[in-house]
Amino acid sequence: MIRHPLITTRFDGSNTADDVAAGIDLRGMRAIVTGASSGLGVETARVLAAAGAEVTLAVRDVAAGARVADGIATRSGVLRPAVAALDLAAPAGVARFAQNWDGPLHLLITNAGLVTSGLERTAQGWELQFATNHLGHFALAHLLHDALARGAAERGTARIVAVSSTAHMRAPVDFDDIHFERRPYDPQIGYAQSKTANSLFAVEATKRWAADRIVANAVNPGGIRTGLQRNFTARQRDSLDAAEAAGVFTYKTVEQGAATTMVAAIAPEFATTGGHYLDDCREAYTVPNDADLTAHSHGVKQWALDPDAAHELWSTSLATLGL
Repeated sequence: MIRHPLITTRFDGSNTADDVAAGIDLRGMRAIVTGASSGLGVETARVLAAAGAEVTLAVRDVAAGARVADGIATRSGVLRPAVAALDLAAPAGVARFAQNWDGPLHLLITNAGLVTSGLERTAQGWELQFATNHLGHFALAHLLHDALARGAAERGTARIVAVSSTAHMRAPVDFDDIHFERRPYDPQIGYAQSKTANSLFAVEATKRWAADRIVANAVNPGGIRTGLQRNFTARQRDSLDAAEAAGVFTYKTVEQGAATTMVAAIAPEFATTGGHYLDDCREAYTVPNDADLTAHSHGVKQWALDPDAAHELWSTSLATLGL
């Protein structure tokens, strides 16, 4: 499934987002970053704005987003990012955001993520992690397709960056029971299948939108202590601590975590190629589906790049959302 040799860059896991953006002029680029009111989203938006991009912070908490936008403008002395409301778990809110978007779009970074400690559902009855982390972003990209196509016509290509996670290694998408209507609920499995879905989206979006010169890639930012972990269960925290103690992974700074996102967003190596999963600023190697997560902090499981699963997920998502 993966073409060889794998795509590499001059960056690795030790580099920061500022390193990746150094010397790159992004004036004229219009970018949306979801979940840009905290953590990785803030750093991603800051670096894009500092390089000259016109950035929109798509956030659920508009007041928090406004504070971030003010901070970016003050700290970097650049154009203040715009702030727009986006609730990924509410299809009407996603549609409203897309309807309010005007003009071309060159870069969409689906960075927002949600972790729950127990079973929660949307008003439609969808499992909340899948609904937020995948369905909301899927709908957003789908509804912004024409804007991305216009952006690609202007700059030669438009990019989508889907922020996934090593957690994808825990589970594929269970098409027989995505929303846990029959199987026992495990929040780790719910989160894992949503992160697998992020990667599968990149595979199918690149295939379907190739003629429009829109490419999508998934990224693993690595282990980072952010607000995303506030709802981790004790078992999830213990699992991370044990993996770190065993040397499976080392925590990164937020600045380092955002570097892989920036590689997918602006590095020339990924300007015209998509459907990849990036890890430590380069395309990840594939590991077998039966590989033990506790032994791997890098790589991508086969199920997260499976073209048949990607096609099925796309069709399922369209049907679920009524798009």
